[in-house]
Amino acid sequence: MTQKRDYYEVLGVDKNATDEEIKKAYRRLAKKYHPDANPDDKAGAEEKFKELSEAYENLSDKQKRQMYDQFGFDGPQFGGGQGGGYYSYGSGFDGFSGFSDFNDLGDLGDIFSSFFGGGGTRTRASSNSPRKGADLKVNLDITFEEAFLGAEKEITISRNEECKSCKGTGAKAGTSPVTCTTCNGQGRVKQVVTTPFGQMATQKTCSVCGGTGKVIKEPCPDCRGKGKVRKSVKISVKVPAGIDDGRTLVLENQGEPGINNGPKGDLYIVVHIKRHNIYSRKGDHVFCEVPITFTGATLGTEIEIPMVDGTKEKYKIPEGTQTGTKFTIKNKGFKSVNGNWRGDFVFTVTVQVPKRLTHTQRELLVELAKTMNEQPPIKKKGIFG
Repeated sequence: MTQKRDYYEVLGVDKNATDEEIKKAYRRLAKKYHPDANPDDKAGAEEKFKELSEAYENLSDKQKRQMYDQFGFDGPQFGGGQGGGYYSYGSGFDGFSGFSDFNDLGDLGDIFSSFFGGGGTRTRASSNSPRKGADLKVNLDITFEEAFLGAEKEITISRNEECKSCKGTGAKAGTSPVTCTTCNGQGRVKQVVTTPFGQMATQKTCSVCGGTGKVIKEPCPDCRGKGKVRKSVKISVKVPAGIDDGRTLVLENQGEPGINNGPKGDLYIVVHIKRHNIYSRKGDHVFCEVPITFTGATLGTEIEIPMVDGTKEKYKIPEGTQTGTKFTIKNKGFKSVNGNWRGDFVFTVTVQVPKRLTHTQRELLVELAKTMNEQPPIKKKGIFG
């Protein structure tokens, strides 16, 4: 497999580039590397154009850009989760996907019009052209330990599925949709309107077929002509170790079904980590408080600290340790999802003073206090009183 280049490098922009800067960079490079603009090296231009399009589709989408910035090419959207990567190009330039209407890209529509005809006028995709299905978004709650170790979770979502009775056509079994005679299968009809400035031709959605270009004479009784039925679906989700609260996992082709045999949408899973009653987190570091005895803090002691993964770590507490002292165990925190390093485990000592003493214990402490000539600490006033 060919090593992919960094998306920011492909577009020639900084990682802090704005959406507008990314769009401008893509427009400029799309004009330069479009296959029809490079007749002497169409194959090479096509590869560069696909690379540009892939980079733009990820960096122009807020959630996909966030995923890329966090995980890079090792993230679930590139094979770590269900469904593999985002992109599946066919042979030849027809494999390009990602924009159904180039009007959204401003003058980029003119680029394609100039290559494919139309005299520079922006054109809309046909109503019968394949279109990607809608994306879905769900929330997933996981425990602190699952975020630390990683987990395989199963979620249930509600989405449209292709009707098995009509195989998605919407027509009763044994029949098929027919081409709309009003719009001749185009889904739109031309309308001429007379204005004070003369006649103007406009297009509107065909009222007979609703813009589909097809008419169903005998609807499927199971889906009532929609070609889809609503179902609850169980999906397995691989949560990577080290994931942080609020991060989004993307499962390709797990959203709503496409239109006119278009690809399915994607499923965005927003991860929420439940609060732990012992541990807390900051970045990749784990924090907690560990109680020790009064005598252990005074004389020094060795304690066992329960780690997030269920193991125990022995640690020597030096004598004279005070409440609030912090100790660090290296490389025992969260695994970084962007690299091969780990955070640290930081614990703060709290000295437990006994509330009840036996008569003997009290006498011993009194004698100890006499030998130490203990006095309360004196707080000096500051320069301003």
